[in-house]
Amino acid sequence: MTSSDFLHTTRASYDALASDYATRFRDELAAKPLDRAMLTGFAELVAAGGGGPVADVGCGTGRVTGHLHALGADVFGIDLSPGMLAEARAHHPGLRFEEGSMLALDLPDGSLGGLLAWYSTIHVPDDQLPVAFGEFHRVLAPGGHLLLGFQAGEETLHLTEGFGRDIALDFRRRRPERVEEVLRDAGLEPRARMVRERDTGSAFPEKTPQAFLIARKSPAA
Repeated sequence: MTSSDFLHTTRASYDALASDYATRFRDELAAKPLDRAMLTGFAELVAAGGGGPVADVGCGTGRVTGHLHALGADVFGIDLSPGMLAEARAHHPGLRFEEGSMLALDLPDGSLGGLLAWYSTIHVPDDQLPVAFGEFHRVLAPGGHLLLGFQAGEETLHLTEGFGRDIALDFRRRRPERVEEVLRDAGLEPRARMVRERDTGSAFPEKTPQAFLIARKSPAA
């Protein structure tokens, strides 16, 4: 699959899912205290480093963007899907949301104090992941922090249906150690890792462990 194919299918799939997705996952963070803890730590690291804008790349319906805003971050969202962005703007009218791709961010070099990719790199093909991480490095200011959330594992899940709608989405589960290698190659130094076991008993059951990585661009970069 070429990068243009991946972008097209991901955009079209999330456009189809947007309304149902917004309803289903609106309160998901409330059920996941460890996930919230990682977001809080990330927000505090960005603030301690001098603040600056935070981009939520692959923001979807803006639910995590809104959570970071409530934590005091100067945050805005970027997403491929106009449908998801429409939901984000409707539910978070005071925040800024822009259409864009993590493979070519329309942001100046060194302009961000922090960057969040919360379950958005899971759709990026393996050969394009270094491109995305290279963009993350480019737009982060020296000393800026990155937080990734993703599903831990080795296999790829392909879905052709969601909420009764036709889609074409690949969910790439990755080993945290491998993701750390790609981060280092991009000039982003891993600083913290959390892997929690899958939650099977909540309203948002999971099939795999969940991984979270915090990395930092060198202050001397």
